[in-house]
Amino acid sequence: MDDTDLAYAGAAEQARLVRTGEVSARELVSAILARIDALNPGLNAYRVVFAERALEEAARQDTRHSSDPERPLLGVPVAIKDDVDVAGEVTAWGTSAFGAPKSVDSDVVTRLRSAGALVIGKTHVPEMTVWPWTASLTWGATRNPWDTKRTPGGSSGGSAVAAAAGMCGVALGSDGGGSIRYPSALTGVFGIKPTRDRISLAPDHFDAWNGLTVYGPLARRVRDAAVFLDATVADPPAGGFRAALERPPDRLRIAVSLKPPLGSLACLTSEQRDAIERTAALLRSLGHDVFEHEVDYGLNALLNVTVRYLKGVEHDVAAMPRPERLERNTRRLAALGSLVADSWLAIARRSEPAIAARMNRSFERADVVLTPMVGGPPPIITDVAGRGVVRSLYRSFNEVAWAAPWNAIGQPAASVPAGFDSRGLPLAVQLCGRAGDDVTLLRLAAALEDARPWADRRPPVDEPSGTPDRP
Repeated sequence: MDDTDLAYAGAAEQARLVRTGEVSARELVSAILARIDALNPGLNAYRVVFAERALEEAARQDTRHSSDPERPLLGVPVAIKDDVDVAGEVTAWGTSAFGAPKSVDSDVVTRLRSAGALVIGKTHVPEMTVWPWTASLTWGATRNPWDTKRTPGGSSGGSAVAAAAGMCGVALGSDGGGSIRYPSALTGVFGIKPTRDRISLAPDHFDAWNGLTVYGPLARRVRDAAVFLDATVADPPAGGFRAALERPPDRLRIAVSLKPPLGSLACLTSEQRDAIERTAALLRSLGHDVFEHEVDYGLNALLNVTVRYLKGVEHDVAAMPRPERLERNTRRLAALGSLVADSWLAIARRSEPAIAARMNRSFERADVVLTPMVGGPPPIITDVAGRGVVRSLYRSFNEVAWAAPWNAIGQPAASVPAGFDSRGLPLAVQLCGRAGDDVTLLRLAAALEDARPWADRRPPVDEPSGTPDRP
């Protein structure tokens, strides 16, 4: 296995290779660092890379090598989204308004390290993670490895690019309205938003965006995401998520829902619609009962997200040490949040159970809901970045229309690759489940991956003609 194959092997296989001694942790880290050196100047996925620190930690792991199964990410280089704290480093959050370096790791980083992961670096986000594209005046634009004129989405755009281009074994993202799933869809990787509270947001992001936000993985393979969840979830299923994938899903009832929530003008391209139809046909061929049934989002699902999001941005901006350094759009977004009365936020929080009950009527007939993930191809960076706040808000909620309602009710949802369009750009679908039933989504996604593998197709960054220009 050459270094490129090793880099694209993904977290589960990389950990196995280190555990069995076929590859040392230092060799693995060196291969990933070489890719970052080669590709990051053009793709701009990482803000900071901890090269010396990761190599030293890898050498220590090799010295006291252990095949301990309790360390599912042994030796695996993991990318950390730059809204999560890493001790000794600033959390830049896509801006220059940040404060002092953090003194302790976030809980999720502590869990990753305990599982044997090596923190390789921190990945770019839009300023304050407010947009579904990854570009900021401070740190520049992050580019999609399938077409560098296009965005990888956001706000976990840097993590998505790192996972898609083999610049980590698995990446940590956060999702407050589609921010794991949307960039996963645009870059051809698997991303799951777990059930709310399964992964700790402590110490600094508890109840982030008023309950909308969760942490989760972006990975080249479903099994890589399962290993990540084994390392980070406080209450994994008996035997763990990876072990759960050893058994295929039972025959499931799968509802196909195409309409976006009320209040959105999102629409599907013919190729995105075809991706849904092909996935539905594949699921039928795998023995599942697949039928058309529209989710009843009601009148308030997107409004509920909007209120919680705007107030969340207002609170985050108010907590920044140097808010005068924030971009004009970010300050304007926070000003919009200040116009949302605290009583409206309280009403939005209280109305969550009613919205959940309405949406969950679908699960009286179905075990899983299959929806579009995005309406069209990855946007051109210059079409979305740097526009006015009203236009950006309008574009944002149409881009994540099918994703955001599942944040409002805290239930699991996953972006699953579904082939490529006529331009060679990734397609994706969304799987949504009952609260706490993350395993069913993982099993079903793994079955789709086994039947229609996607990880062997790599972005053109390793081809001489496909090397992206510097931003």
